[in-house]
Amino acid sequence: MDINTLRFGPDGLIPGIVQDRSGTVRMMAWLNRESLQATLDTGHVTFWSRSRQALWTKGESSGNRLKLIQIRTDCDADVLLILADAEGPSCHRGTRSCFDGEGEPPTLPWLGQLESLLRSRKAQADPGGSYTQRLFAQGVDRIAKKVVEEAGEVILAAKNEDREAFLGEAADLLFHLELLLVERGASLQDVVEVLHGRHAERSGGTS
Repeated sequence: MDINTLRFGPDGLIPGIVQDRSGTVRMMAWLNRESLQATLDTGHVTFWSRSRQALWTKGESSGNRLKLIQIRTDCDADVLLILADAEGPSCHRGTRSCFDGEGEPPTLPWLGQLESLLRSRKAQADPGGSYTQRLFAQGVDRIAKKVVEEAGEVILAAKNEDREAFLGEAADLLFHLELLLVERGASLQDVVEVLHGRHAERSGGTS
């Protein structure tokens, strides 16, 4: 990123909107040239505190850091969209996001939240723990077997007229597929990128 192409305000600041991989908007804060450069140099999102008149790296005291993935600008180059992996809650209230709406109906990006939960379960793999902890403790072979079992259940349910049962089995399959991806150090985002790449190739490079 060329910082010189950005349009900072009269106060030398530019707003940064932080979004995680699931699509959730985590927070908004201000950056100046120094904090933006620190973000790019360290890989951890750093802002400018207007109240303290100093740099602050998100999570420097709480540990809830924001690991930089990508920074994009809007069409006028005066707003930053910061894509980051959040290591814990992003709001000082201890909530995932600074914006209200934690109780909104789940949408496709919620799968990113589920994936984060599964990663925490993997870190706590325990033969005597929860269902997911036990599966992670048993390893890739056991998880892969569950994916095969659930795929069979989806096929059987698809042959019937019970939509609720079919969706339930499909949910079980997707859940266990996410487990397998996490076990292998991958994510649904990786799968989406493969699909997107294939589509771009077949459509001549356009999406």
